[in-house]
Amino acid sequence: MTAVLVLEDGRVFHGIPYGAEGETFGEMVFNTGMTGYQETLTDPSYHRQIVAMTAPHIGNTGVNDEDPESGRVWVAGYVVREPARVASSWRSTRSLDEYLRQQGVVGIAMAGTRALTRHLRERGAMRAGVFSGAALAPVAELLERVLGSPAMEGADLAGAVTTSEAYVVPAIGERRFTVAAVDLGIKAMTPHRLAERGCEVHVLPASVTASEILALGPDGVFFSNGPGDPATADGPVAALRGVLEAGVPFFGICFGNQLFGRALGLGTYKLRYGHRGVNQPVRHRHSGKVEISAHNHGFAVQAPLEGTFETAFGPAEVTHVNLNDDCVEGLRLLGRPAFSVQYHPEAAAGPHDSAGLFDDFCALMEGGRTATGTAGAATSTEGSKGA
Repeated sequence: MTAVLVLEDGRVFHGIPYGAEGETFGEMVFNTGMTGYQETLTDPSYHRQIVAMTAPHIGNTGVNDEDPESGRVWVAGYVVREPARVASSWRSTRSLDEYLRQQGVVGIAMAGTRALTRHLRERGAMRAGVFSGAALAPVAELLERVLGSPAMEGADLAGAVTTSEAYVVPAIGERRFTVAAVDLGIKAMTPHRLAERGCEVHVLPASVTASEILALGPDGVFFSNGPGDPATADGPVAALRGVLEAGVPFFGICFGNQLFGRALGLGTYKLRYGHRGVNQPVRHRHSGKVEISAHNHGFAVQAPLEGTFETAFGPAEVTHVNLNDDCVEGLRLLGRPAFSVQYHPEAAAGPHDSAGLFDDFCALMEGGRTATGTAGAATSTEGSKGA
């Protein structure tokens, strides 16, 4: 049996079917993580993306029912080098290949994942298609299908992955805070990390308004990760501006960081090939502390890396930068209790260097502290406890 991966610039890779057979389209990206393939597959931020894993062996521990970050697989397609022949883990309930077939995810196993990754690093992320079985056709025809598929720039996808109805994740132990979490593609581990710290988390649809958020009387507001182009998310940005005007403590991650930037009047842009994996070094500008962090994003915030800049909500600054490419990795307001980071402190599969950011958010909510010093503490991460 044969499977084909076709990139929009005409590059073609050949392999064998892995998972379901058929055809699928999406933005071709790569993930450098050596662990957490099940979390990657079920991360809503990968909606409409074909993900290539750079780790050579995938599927070794099979699939279980405890590790998914959502109720389904969100990746549009999957590319691996050497799929495991046998799933070996006491927690495994089925093989990864079987899981992908059950979920209807079209994939390919091929020897050229390193060449594919180098190609994407040189040419940038681009549209692609995976074809097998009855979907196979001459390459020229397959390329035409790829070129007819939608691009990621300009894609408004939060509404496709958000919860249809609000729900509550109760605090674990004593309830200390009420948090309104806007689901832009939230992962299950995020409200769990908050619940571990005594937060009752009200997970809300992406279409929620500022008045609906504030009607809950939350001690804090959280904006999650999610897929798509942040330039399209006008509704969530308007809701966030209302939260900031009200002075309610705010914490955002990943897509939430980009929307925080937009709420502050900053622009966003598409990265050449994005950051996806569990090995991104991020430096805190003031302390110099470096954390290894988990990432999954293809867009970033445009902001001055040095000094402060003015916003409608007072002065703000960049708190963290990526040591690989100087990408903005964190923002904060100096006079209001609001901060964000571009990476994932919940990181179920690790690393856990940044887990203390949830403690910092709780510190902001404690007593409704809004002084500049508190906001600074919220983003220093020097007090991060890890997990």
